[in-house]
Amino acid sequence: MPSTWSQLLFHFVFSTKQREPFIDPQLQPRLYDYIGGTIRGERGTLLAIGGAPDHLHLLVRWRTDAAVSELMRRVKGNSSLWVHETFPDRHHFAWQEGYAVFSVSKSQVSSVKQYIDSQEEHHRERDFKSELLALLRAHDVEFDERYVFD
Repeated sequence: MPSTWSQLLFHFVFSTKQREPFIDPQLQPRLYDYIGGTIRGERGTLLAIGGAPDHLHLLVRWRTDAAVSELMRRVKGNSSLWVHETFPDRHHFAWQEGYAVFSVSKSQVSSVKQYIDSQEEHHRERDFKSELLALLRAHDVEFDERYVFD
């Protein structure tokens, strides 16, 4: 086969360090734009981004020749550095070490986008911890709850 065709879609979830509410209305739109630019720079496509002051959700179309872990290393590392350089008063800003990632079927893209777009409303009723645990269970991910949160 002379070419490679793919449709690799991923839903990423990660929080700020110790779930501190660092992502306020002043930072949010610029951070989202920066993360989108980072993903484009890595030759991926950001399909949706949303979250709450303490965490983010990303829906990303990714390529076949690069690791998901490398994308997350770049997104989190570059955006953290950008926050520190752009907002010197936010020197405590940091992301948690890990992340959750779930594969998404093309048929589920619109529902995942809707879920990500409704994060503000969603988190009026549910905190990040219970949301992440529910996602892990819904995707049948094996985990020990003692090690999910730092």
